[in-house]
Amino acid sequence: MTANDVASEMIAAFGRKYLWWQPVSGQQFSENRIIAQTMSLGTYDDILLLEETVGKARLVEIMLHAEPGWIDDRSWEFWRGRLSFATGAAIPHKAPQRAFHAARP
Repeated sequence: MTANDVASEMIAAFGRKYLWWQPVSGQQFSENRIIAQTMSLGTYDDILLLEETVGKARLVEIMLHAEPGWIDDRSWEFWRGRLSFATGAAIPHKAPQRAFHAARP
């Protein structure tokens, strides 16, 4: 079994644990969405396993490309501090936010 197989199986297990609803599109959730949900809701043991398996660089990339609502503000602050310190990456201070206002002409 390769490292990619182990990572894929772990991510799939986290998907079953932390994403209990069906995706709107009817397709499977992306690995990045599953990882972001685990970053937001995961136990500390899951966080350590996630860091070890996918690596801090990928976690930074997921934060930089996260959709609004993927990572809550409290988890964002935790991960921003943890990953900024560990990698030196510049991560925005605030998580992406949903906008409900219509564009004005």
